[in-house]
Amino acid sequence: MRLLAAALAGVLLLALPADAAKLSERAKQKRAAENARSGLQQKLNDLKRDIQKTESAKGHASDDLAKSEQAISETNRSLYELAGEQRETQAKIAQLTAQQVKLEAAVKLQQTQLATLARQQYASGNEDRTKLLLSGDNPNRIQRELRYLGYVAQAQAKLIASLQANLQAIETSKEETETAKQALDEIAEETAAQKSALEQEKGRHATLVAQLSNKLATQKKAAGAIERDEQRLGKLVNKLAQLIEEQQKAEAAERLRRQRQAEAKRHARNKGKKGATKGGNITSPDAIDDDEPPKTLAHNDYTPQASVQTGVNFASLRGRLRLPVRGDLIAKYGSRRDDGPAWKGLFIRTAEGAEVKAVAAGRVVFADWLRGFGNLIIIDHGGQYLTIYGNNQAVLKHAGDNVKTGDVIANAGNSGGNAQSGLYFEMRYQGRAFDPLEWISLR
Repeated sequence: MRLLAAALAGVLLLALPADAAKLSERAKQKRAAENARSGLQQKLNDLKRDIQKTESAKGHASDDLAKSEQAISETNRSLYELAGEQRETQAKIAQLTAQQVKLEAAVKLQQTQLATLARQQYASGNEDRTKLLLSGDNPNRIQRELRYLGYVAQAQAKLIASLQANLQAIETSKEETETAKQALDEIAEETAAQKSALEQEKGRHATLVAQLSNKLATQKKAAGAIERDEQRLGKLVNKLAQLIEEQQKAEAAERLRRQRQAEAKRHARNKGKKGATKGGNITSPDAIDDDEPPKTLAHNDYTPQASVQTGVNFASLRGRLRLPVRGDLIAKYGSRRDDGPAWKGLFIRTAEGAEVKAVAAGRVVFADWLRGFGNLIIIDHGGQYLTIYGNNQAVLKHAGDNVKTGDVIANAGNSGGNAQSGLYFEMRYQGRAFDPLEWISLR
């Protein structure tokens, strides 16, 4: 009994909580993700400066308005990401709590089993090996008793070892739960700060819009501004195409280098053993006025369904794509404007904040503010196909992110100068715009 009590005391000492400093993994993970995107973001920043440095006109929005719309997009994206982290952390806490309950039940059972063994040993006279050997009793009985004591000792040792492991697992689970709760508190604090910043920025944005309304009313109807927007987006797409091509070449060269390196290694080992449609130039969307509501040309109730399928040839999806947002189609590709050139994309009127989804899998190559298009996101689907989503309230993905069909990538809005809330959607092949409705199904 004294040996058993000493063993249990040792086990309980192991169960004392370790007062060690805990470091949140959120900061590490966020820092790593930001570092991974920094190279591509620097190229995109250089690209934007290159496009805008030749412009002398301010366009149809002041720089302050642009900064405000960018800030609202960034804050909404942060809130979107924080909500995802919060869900993951809460799920982890629930999992750890359930695991801890199971472990505590197992420990209780093992303690009961050890107590039972101790009582049985006591009831049998608490005989040990030495007393049996010196008892002078029947050798067969002594042998049976020694074998029984051996079994009891083995069972006790296994139970104690298992009990120690479970107690340590409980302590580890407690520490992980505490770390997860600290991360959850960090997320809650950051979310509250981001919401406060968002409300302040929305108020500032409303003031700017009111101050610039007269200026916007004139500028948004100017054909010259539309043409400049067209040239701006065209330059952006062309530059992006160059970046994509350069990256593909670099990746191909790296694959070739690795292949040659592997072949050289295999050769050395063997030697040692022997001795990637049609269209026209795109124009940017003109602002849509509230005083003369456009006629609804069609209504869309379907959006892309979430899919994990990747590596599909984008050209094979013709006729099977869905529009990225639910709403009323009020401008079609090729239709004439009252104050400028023809539309080269679609405008879908929808509520502010409506979810905008990726029409197909691909990689985000641009996620930033662009004059004439507001908060803009562009996805590369491979094979020189691009999809463009403009006038968003917020873009929820970063340049360099991989997206799947149906992933939420933005929230619809009226950034870039539109009076009506909605989404400007466009498709391009080899840098030229084409009619999305030839690829989209509204049924």
